[in-house]
Amino acid sequence: MTRVAAIDCGTNSIRLLVADVHPETGELVDLDRRMTIVRLGQGVDRTGRLAPEALERTFAACRAYAEIIKEHGAERLRFVATSASRDASNRDDFVRGVLDILGVEPEVITGDQEAEFSFTGATRELTGREDLAKPYLVVDIGGGSTEFVVGEEHVRAARSVDVGCVRMTERHLVRDGKVSDPPTAEQIAAIRADIEAALDHAEQTVPLREAHTLVGLAGSVTTVSAIAQQLPEYDSARIHHSRISYDRVREITEWLLRSTHAERAAIPSMHPGRVDVIGAGALVLLAIMERIGADEVVVSEHDILDGIAFKVAEEAEAGKGGR
Repeated sequence: MTRVAAIDCGTNSIRLLVADVHPETGELVDLDRRMTIVRLGQGVDRTGRLAPEALERTFAACRAYAEIIKEHGAERLRFVATSASRDASNRDDFVRGVLDILGVEPEVITGDQEAEFSFTGATRELTGREDLAKPYLVVDIGGGSTEFVVGEEHVRAARSVDVGCVRMTERHLVRDGKVSDPPTAEQIAAIRADIEAALDHAEQTVPLREAHTLVGLAGSVTTVSAIAQQLPEYDSARIHHSRISYDRVREITEWLLRSTHAERAAIPSMHPGRVDVIGAGALVLLAIMERIGADEVVVSEHDILDGIAFKVAEEAEAGKGGR
């Protein structure tokens, strides 16, 4: 087993995984897995730049994560940055800050690389399950982008599109600095139009409708699962590999889009950082299920972080073999 650390910094959240990994068997044992809402992508869709306050929130989380990594004695760390930092003109400020705090330079990966990591993390443990037919469609609904990956044991096709819960909320639901509460029918229709256009774009290279099992990743999907199960608090063990029907996803999405901020905040499993963006995220999931005719979505808590951890462990083992 190799002890590694992986950090995934997205548009809405920054997440850490410290784990013992056996790259050959696919075994991964969590030592510490946590998430902090930092909203790094605040305003990026409008300004093209990372806001100073968003950078400081992110650097504060990095400092906390540095202590955790040190406590566990991880042999290697890989820091991957996704949609928001790809889009920002001042991403060099972000890179320098992370390097100063953690001693590694963040890799601002492409959407296709992000999709590859997500697929590996989500599906490696599904191999051999007879109740989940291949090929899989792995969908990672993030804050700024959504990744689509179709494959069996390995990726066959992948595409990243600029549709995510934060981007759609900021683009269509914010008026005079406030999120519409609840959104109007016209605002919802505008989000839906963007999602449908993105799905058309994804289908140019990814055979979405050939998939037999839909696997959903990231906070919008896991939160919908928690709501569907009426969990008294967020419970990763009960959410991981839960299966949510299309009818239940539609029911929850429609409720979220007509609810108020206070009603959403009162959901016991709702992270405060998702209250204003969960409606848009759920709508992305619903539109995907409708496009491919999925009866259900299999929810995974294992995603890009796990894929990064497997890759780091494989590289570490390869390095040991070369000495």
